[in-house]
Amino acid sequence: MNIFKKVAIVVTGLLMLPIAFNAPSYAADEDFITIGTGGITGVYYPVGGAICRLVNKNRKEHGLRCTVESTGASVFNANAIGAGDLTMGIVQSDTQYYAYEGKEGFAKANKDLRVLFSLYAEAFTLVARDDAKINSFKDLVGKRVNIGDPGSGNRSTMLLLMNEYKFTPKTFSLATDLKPAEMAGALCDNKIDAYVYVVGHPNGSIKEAATTCNSHVVPVEGAEVDTFLKKYAFYPKATIPAGMYKGTDKNVNTFGPRATIMASSKLSDTVAYETVKAVFENFDEFKKLHPALETLTKEEMLTGNTAPFHPGAIKYFKEAGLMK
Repeated sequence: MNIFKKVAIVVTGLLMLPIAFNAPSYAADEDFITIGTGGITGVYYPVGGAICRLVNKNRKEHGLRCTVESTGASVFNANAIGAGDLTMGIVQSDTQYYAYEGKEGFAKANKDLRVLFSLYAEAFTLVARDDAKINSFKDLVGKRVNIGDPGSGNRSTMLLLMNEYKFTPKTFSLATDLKPAEMAGALCDNKIDAYVYVVGHPNGSIKEAATTCNSHVVPVEGAEVDTFLKKYAFYPKATIPAGMYKGTDKNVNTFGPRATIMASSKLSDTVAYETVKAVFENFDEFKKLHPALETLTKEEMLTGNTAPFHPGAIKYFKEAGLMK
């Protein structure tokens, strides 16, 4: 089943779940959960839908209703949580660090950010047209490159790595800020030579590029990357398996953060608890709702964070024996 069908299944599942008219309710502003995700062709959107599906599954018991919202991804989500515009959001672990500490584009530290749990590892993925002759990050010099839409984790991570190579947007013949849903089309229409995407795999945009035009995933490794990873320890190395995409026949070495579910300390312990419980007590079902979730373990979902856990999450983890 391809990624687009899986998205449709998740969204359809949300729409078909029953509404509990007689359910107990919390405060009026907390019985409706909105999870900020990313572009609809990315992994954040269907994974957010998977979380909502499990929360809504037990609506009669807890009275919560969950929906997903397509957004500009990590940076947007962190800011929107801080402003009270989103209940929760999916945020890269690096963006989580910057938002909590007030660094790299965040005007001030947001010490109210709290973690519910981590998700899958996200690989910094460089996709290029075969005819552009791009086989390393250095080969992007003078090329047409999509560096990510403003407010996204793609953009923030790309700018940090560019700095390590002493690149600026002027290093490229064209630097675009397309959204994830636009990237594969632009690549195959020969409007850009390459794009970067910090994302879990398999991914719909990359599959679209691989099947629509001659393209491949480029390794991101070398001395500059090693120095970069020492400087930013929350980026572990990552590997994109061979054969996952047409045109990419060998394992691709790169790096990447983890996707995390974040909220605010202002969120009630009860809502945080019920959200975490819905995922962890339906864990096998959760892992089947998207390929990026298939290899998750409960233990690793408590790792990779730089902000504190929400007390409601801690309560569940202790009850489940996952935290002392």
